[in-house]
Amino acid sequence: MRSSHAPGGPVRTRLILVRHGQTEYNRQGRLQGQVDIPLNEAGTRQAAVLAATVAENPPDLIVSSPLERARDTAQILANACGLDVRTDRAFLERGFGEWEGLRGEEIRRHWPAEHADWRAHRPVTGLGVEPRPAVGERVAVACRQLVAENTGGTVMIVAHGAAITLGVTALLGLDADGFRGIAGLENCHRSVLEPLTSDTTGHLMRLVSHNLAPDFL
Repeated sequence: MRSSHAPGGPVRTRLILVRHGQTEYNRQGRLQGQVDIPLNEAGTRQAAVLAATVAENPPDLIVSSPLERARDTAQILANACGLDVRTDRAFLERGFGEWEGLRGEEIRRHWPAEHADWRAHRPVTGLGVEPRPAVGERVAVACRQLVAENTGGTVMIVAHGAAITLGVTALLGLDADGFRGIAGLENCHRSVLEPLTSDTTGHLMRLVSHNLAPDFL
C-alpha cells in the first residue's frame, strides 16, 4: 500500500471524494438523482484529464457509486493508476423521487409548495425525496469504514454532487439539515479530507482541500 506522508513527516490517511464527469442531464440542468445517466463526451474528456493528474500520485484503492456516470469515471481513473474499481451503493446520489429528470422550472410549476420548501431549506415530504441527514450519514459511515480499513493510505471515492456535499458535511460533524456552507463540487473536481486526530471518537475529519480542478495537483 502506498503511504501518504509529507517528507520527514508522519504517515497520513487521506480520503479523496471525486464527482463524476459531465452528463447530458448536467448540461441541460436536469436533476439526476439515482437515474442512471452515462457520461457525455465532455465528461469522458474531464475524466481523462483528471486521470492524468491522479496517476502522478495514485490512491491505494478506488471505490465508486454503482451508477454508470460515476463507475465509468472511476474506471478511467483506475486504468491510469493500474487499479481495480469496487462499487458500493452507499455512494449513490441522493434520491429525488418524482423530481428526477426534471429541470428546476418544471419542479416549480408542478409542485410550487414543495419547491418553495426545498428552496427555503425545509424538508420535502411525500415525493420520495431522500432526507439530507440520511444521505450524509450513509456516505459518512461508508467513508469512515474505508478510512479505518486503510490507515496510512489514500482512499478515493467517485460519487455525486449532493452525496459528496452531504457526506462531507456529516464527516465534519455539521448538521446536514441546517448547515449549507459547503459548495457542491463541479464535474470531476475533488475534495480532500483527513482524520481529525484530536477527535477521540474517530468519526470526524477535517477538510484539507475543496473543489480541486481536474488538472490541479
